Amino acid sequence: MDIARQDKRVMLLTGDLGFKVLTPFAATFPDQFLNVGVAEQNMTGVATGLALEGKIVFTYSIGNFPTLRCLEQIRNDVCYHNANVKIVCIGGGFCYGPLGISHHATEDLAIMRVLPQMQVMAPGDLTETRLVTRMAYETHGPCYLRLGRGGEPDIHLKPIHFSWGQGIPLFPQGDVALLSTGGILINAVRAREMLENQGISASLHSLPFLQPLDMGLLEELARTSRLVVTIEEHSIIGGLGGAVAEVLAEFLGPKAPLVRLGLREGFSCEVGDQEYLREIYGLSPGAIVRRVKEVLSIIQPEAKNNGVSD
Repeated sequence: MDIARQDKRVMLLTGDLGFKVLTPFAATFPDQFLNVGVAEQNMTGVATGLALEGKIVFTYSIGNFPTLRCLEQIRNDVCYHNANVKIVCIGGGFCYGPLGISHHATEDLAIMRVLPQMQVMAPGDLTETRLVTRMAYETHGPCYLRLGRGGEPDIHLKPIHFSWGQGIPLFPQGDVALLSTGGILINAVRAREMLENQGISASLHSLPFLQPLDMGLLEELARTSRLVVTIEEHSIIGGLGGAVAEVLAEFLGPKAPLVRLGLREGFSCEVGDQEYLREIYGLSPGAIVRRVKEVLSIIQPEAKNNGVSD
């Protein structure tokens, strides 16, 4: 709303969702708001048309609806024309866990990351969300902004500053490098604390950008860490784990092994609330710690920085 108040080019489109949440915006800026109904393909086409007429357009819906349901329109309309459209998904990962796989957004980062021109953001808390929202507004072209559902704890208790595509060091030094993207950050913070209490030093970086990716940070951590661990509420194929694996595969020289924590092959067919599903799929703080310790137990100290492992 602060951005829209300052710039009348900003528009918000919703696919008949966001009641109460979007009401203040719609009431304050009626000429900058459209509810297109349950028609996400049409919403994306309308957004592209508005963007080509000079508007800066945010589209909004939950889970997979603003991405997978209208993927062809995003590819052919938004990306091909490099349109100034910002796609917002609320409910990334297992936020809507009780509603089943139709509402589990667990492939969206991979799919959006591969689209030409698309910038992909998954902030870890409210502070990161504020900053990347403004960055998306200030950056011309397609952006994807993946959010939680609201109510997540604010992890950054002090003001932070970071540049476009840059990772955020919460704890910059450690033997094990933990990399997190999106709302799972709170579990990464808790897992790091548990590791430290058990005598395992760990750094922790939040990566709110998957496209572009902070390649300099990844290469530095691969050189200096005993183990690199990616943590995401998403498939390890093509998401953060896949993206980091791509970078490290082409990194010349000795590098730390890589462990990717997230969903493996198959659908997330279990049904339950977000915390239950995080436990089931190895993303609770305790499960993260157990996996890290398991891998560390089989890494020979003298074999530090040899190869990549899942």
